[in-house]
Amino acid sequence: MRRKKACAGSTTVAVSLAIFLVIFTAITLYTFFAKTWWFPDPITTFGRDIDQQFLRTLVITGIVFVLSQLGLAWVIFRYRGRGQRAQHIEGNLTMEVVWTLATLVLFVGLGVYAERAWAEVHFRSAVPGAVQIEVTGQQFVWNFRYPGPDGKFGRLDPKLVNASGGNPLGLDPTDPAGKDDLVVPVVAVPVNREVELLIRSQDVTHSFFVRELRLKQDAVPGLLIRIHFSATQTGQYEIPCAELCGLGHYRMRSFLTVMPQADYDKWLADQAAANQ
Repeated sequence: MRRKKACAGSTTVAVSLAIFLVIFTAITLYTFFAKTWWFPDPITTFGRDIDQQFLRTLVITGIVFVLSQLGLAWVIFRYRGRGQRAQHIEGNLTMEVVWTLATLVLFVGLGVYAERAWAEVHFRSAVPGAVQIEVTGQQFVWNFRYPGPDGKFGRLDPKLVNASGGNPLGLDPTDPAGKDDLVVPVVAVPVNREVELLIRSQDVTHSFFVRELRLKQDAVPGLLIRIHFSATQTGQYEIPCAELCGLGHYRMRSFLTVMPQADYDKWLADQAAANQ
C-alpha cells in the first residue's frame, strides 16, 4: 500500500511538471509572436541589419528552445515512476559529438552573418564631410562638443576642468581653435547625414547607448573611440548610460534630437548665441 502511494505521488509530480513545461513553452512563444515587450523601430540602416541578425538568432535559438522543452516534457512523462526499478543508461557519444558540432556551426555562422553590420560602424571610417561631435562621459552627465565654424576642436587640458566654473571639459582658452567650440548637455544631428562621434570618458567607464540607433559604445578612460551613423528619421531619443558607473548611474542620461538640416543649423546658431 505504501509503495502504491509513493508511486502515485511520483506520477503526479512528473505529469504536473510535464504539463507545466508545455504551458510555459506556449506562453513564451505567444510573448514573442505578440511582441508584448519589443524594441522600437530602428532609425539607421545599421539598425535594420542588427534587427535582422537579432531575428535570425531568435528564430534559430527559439526552435532549439521549443524542441528541447517539449522533448524534456515528453521524457519526464514517458519515463515517470510506475514502481519499476531504476535502470542505468549509457550516454551516446555520437549524438554528443553531433549536437556539439551543430552548436559550433550555428554560433560561428551567426557571427559571420553579423560581421558586415559590425564592420560598417566600427571598422569603416566616416565619410569626408561627416558631422563631428565629441561625446564625453563623466559621473554623472554627458557633455557634447561641436567644433564651431572653423571645423576644428580646441585643445583640452585636464588641469583646466572646472564644471562649476563653466569649463567641464577643460578647454584651453589660449588655443584659438577652441574659441568657437560649443559644449552642450544635449546633442542634435541633421537627418540623413553621416555623423561621427568621438567618445571619451573623464573618470570611469561609461557607455553611450541609443536604442533607436541600435548603437552602444563604451566610453573608456584614456581612449578616444570613433563610431558613426546616419539617422533616417527625425525625433527625440534618449541617451542613457548603459554601464554601471557609480551611485548616480541611474540619473545619467541625455537626449539626441534628429532634425532637418535647416533646423539643425538654426539650433547650432541658437546654442552658440546662448553660450557667448
